Amino acid sequence: MLRALEIRDMLIIDRLDLAFQPGLNVLTGETGAGKSILLDALGFVLGWRGRAELVRSGADQGEVVAEFALPPGHAAREILEEAGLPIEDALILRRVNTRDGRKTAWVNDRRASGEVLRRLSDTLVELHGQHDDRGLLNPRGHRQLLDAYADTEAALAATRAAWRAKAAAEKALTRAEAELAEVRAEEDFLRHAVEEIDGLSPEPGEEDRLDTERRRMQAAEKIREDIARAYQVLSEGAEGSMSDALRWLEGAADKAEGAVEAPVAALERAMVELGEAVSGVESCLEGLSFDPHELEATEERLFAIRALARKHQVAPDVLPDLGEELRSRLARLDRGAEDVESLRAAQKTALKDYARAAEDLSEIRRSGAKALDAAVSAELAPLKMERAVFETQITEAEPGPEGIDAVAFTVATNPGAPAGPLNKIASGGELSRFLLALKVCLAEGEAARTMIFDEIDRGVGGATADAVGRRLKALAEGGQVLVVTHSPQVAALGAHHWQVAKRVDGEVTTSTVAPLGAEDREDEIARMLAGDTVTQEARAAARALLQG
Repeated sequence: MLRALEIRDMLIIDRLDLAFQPGLNVLTGETGAGKSILLDALGFVLGWRGRAELVRSGADQGEVVAEFALPPGHAAREILEEAGLPIEDALILRRVNTRDGRKTAWVNDRRASGEVLRRLSDTLVELHGQHDDRGLLNPRGHRQLLDAYADTEAALAATRAAWRAKAAAEKALTRAEAELAEVRAEEDFLRHAVEEIDGLSPEPGEEDRLDTERRRMQAAEKIREDIARAYQVLSEGAEGSMSDALRWLEGAADKAEGAVEAPVAALERAMVELGEAVSGVESCLEGLSFDPHELEATEERLFAIRALARKHQVAPDVLPDLGEELRSRLARLDRGAEDVESLRAAQKTALKDYARAAEDLSEIRRSGAKALDAAVSAELAPLKMERAVFETQITEAEPGPEGIDAVAFTVATNPGAPAGPLNKIASGGELSRFLLALKVCLAEGEAARTMIFDEIDRGVGGATADAVGRRLKALAEGGQVLVVTHSPQVAALGAHHWQVAKRVDGEVTTSTVAPLGAEDREDEIARMLAGDTVTQEARAAARALLQG
């Protein structure tokens, strides 16, 4: 519910502070007094696109503040939460427009974008009038309105779920078919590559190991000859000479009186060291021994691994993983046709499930459309349009998450006349009454939103205007309706009455809005009945209207 509206320096409004109430709020005034400016200001703070120049002449900036009551569970609370804005029982919107055209908005004292304002406005306010392209005259919203009236929530949820399942099945099938086609295009390559890799059977780290062995064997060829020559000298010449020398010295030891004991001991130690040296060289020779064919085989395998890695443009250590990947792709090829057939079956099942859900939804809509047509027809009779025909047309549409139906509200104003869109068939007064009748039927459960009717009673009077007023009053029960009206019958049925007036001081024109008490209200309705000259008869008629 709209609690308050504050306007500063907007168009011809200097300063206005309005406190609205629940129920039917009526705004009246002479043509040009500025009633539409109030709606422009409200639309501005709600983020609607409207006039480009809004700042009052001579002011640096204009400002509008609107306060709404947010009961628990109000749809605006979810939008505030998504936008990271404070959630309170009172929602305060503030928007400023500077002279150079810059616009800045706040929601509960936090900066917000125009898009957030517009999303909030869809949950706060509903505008109806002869140029109502945001509401009932917009065919794009007719299906949603019918769904709300026919209570299609469960069927609509089932249809959306079936659509998502169908889309997922189609996506999976398309992806599997593409993968299968891709694998089939390279089948010959895959089979040859897998055969090559499996034939070579490379192992992780094998290339490094083979390279180390190859370098060791190549080095052994170069040094083994020198080591073998040293071994021969040590094991044959040096050992024999030292043995002979030791034998001779030991034979002379008895007569040398100890003179050769030290040399003998040294030779004995040298013989031990020589033995260790010979043993070590022998072990080295054994380690350097290899079969020349082994070097050749090592080089062949090393070069084969490197060549295969270059062919596939990978590191040698990656070859085993590459082989596994290629084998996996071949396996997908081998089982791909079976998988595709399975996915095709799943896709057909999902399509049937969607068609069934969409048809169930269509049946509910068709039934709801008949009920809505009957309800609107019942509302048209008191509005002096008993000969008019309202029809909810349901035609086939492109399948989607909302089903297979296109919905349009059509009217035929005279028997036998062709039906057509509301805004193209009905005249101004007829259109207003059609919209009101339709809104009365569709308004159940919408008390959380403020409904605004902009001169929806234009072109009607007398008993018809009274019927319009009574339906507006019924709509306002338990909620809030704001109506801009020139009809005294409608104004008299309002629970709260504001008068919009234009005042000229010198060369400055301003618009004012004042709440009316009982006496002032009688004067205003009398003016609406009589015009510039208010007669006693007009006052009596005004009192009669107010007394109901």
